[in-house]
Amino acid sequence: MSPEGLWSIGELAEQAGTTVKTVRFYSDRGLLPEAGRSTGGHRRYGPEALDRLRTIRSLRALDVPVPEVGRALEREDALEDVVAGRLREVGSQLAALRWREAALHLLRDCTAEERADRLRLVGAVSAPPGTAALARFWRGWLPPRLPARLVSEILEHAIPQPPDDPNPAQVLAFARLHAFVSGPCPGTARQRQPAAHRPEEGYRPAVLYGGLIEAYGLAAEPMRAGRPPHRGEALDCFVSAYARSRGTSDTPGFRRVLGKQLAADPRIDRYWQLVAEVTAPPAGSPEPTPGAAHDWLLAALREEEPAG
Repeated sequence: MSPEGLWSIGELAEQAGTTVKTVRFYSDRGLLPEAGRSTGGHRRYGPEALDRLRTIRSLRALDVPVPEVGRALEREDALEDVVAGRLREVGSQLAALRWREAALHLLRDCTAEERADRLRLVGAVSAPPGTAALARFWRGWLPPRLPARLVSEILEHAIPQPPDDPNPAQVLAFARLHAFVSGPCPGTARQRQPAAHRPEEGYRPAVLYGGLIEAYGLAAEPMRAGRPPHRGEALDCFVSAYARSRGTSDTPGFRRVLGKQLAADPRIDRYWQLVAEVTAPPAGSPEPTPGAAHDWLLAALREEEPAG
């Protein structure tokens, strides 16, 4: 130290076990303030600079960006936010690595004939993948002018979140799902939406979808229990949603007509099949999708036809 109790840049670097270049880098960026200058214009640092330099190097060892290091040094309460932000970034990086690892296993453990197609599928999605393409698909499929709150609720139920730690089968299913919603629909499926999507058919789609969400939720419980389609609260709620959206009553005649209409409606079974594969747990039964709940309720409606 100098007589004034200050270190030169070289002495500070030696005390910290680093290089002069590193000390100069942080000084030039304002992270390591100087205590003064020598008569020759050389930088001088006080003892507190050593602790500050050690803090800087510790944060940088955790890959905290230099601007975030500066924010953490400026305010004591900012360090917690900086650490939380870094945790989020690391979590995202780990998710991407887990996705890539599962994708590589998928490509390794398949036949040569399958490899090129699978590589094309998984190469079309990011790691980890997003759900923007699925949201666009549903916004195009849903009837127009639905309330924004209802659209958000539908998307929440209809769009699966990519698993944090996927297995190769889930990677393949999500890649196929992404390709399904990104490519052109077969024939004129986008134009041939269900009759209930078209106001000219007499339906009020907003009323219908609000009721269907409730009906699918009611159907999920017997489906989890493995019960076959049957009459009950879930089916009544399902039929009531269609009846109320038409401004009519739930009658045996209405149920017969509704069953025939739903049987003839365009379907997106492939979408729901892939959703089930994406969300399948490692063990146990998969959670019922809205598509599976719709099929269960439609089967329950068909069971009533002989009695109607």
